[in-house]
Amino acid sequence: MKENIMSTIHFTDTTGETRTINANVGDSVMETAVRNGVPGIVAECGGSLSCATCHVFVDPADFETLPPMEEMEDEMLWGAAVDREDCSRLSCQIPVTEGMDLHVTTPETQV
Repeated sequence: MKENIMSTIHFTDTTGETRTINANVGDSVMETAVRNGVPGIVAECGGSLSCATCHVFVDPADFETLPPMEEMEDEMLWGAAVDREDCSRLSCQIPVTEGMDLHVTTPETQV
């Protein structure tokens, strides 16, 4: 029998408070946040890549472990309420993978 390796997302808000959530493989980081009531993720479009209200700053140590950003995500980030940074991503575009241990910070506002 194959053992499931837990996936964990650590969401830190602008005050420094961190919420650690066990995530389901195959969900997005945004879906994990919304399902668990994580403040700072608005997700107005529900993950259809038509807004930038699930913007997160990925810890630089984790950034390179993620799949590369697609062109549409890159374009949407220019419309984020808080200026994008080198480690900005839309959390709806980050799939949870087996054994993931991801650290992200939510911006001050999403709208």
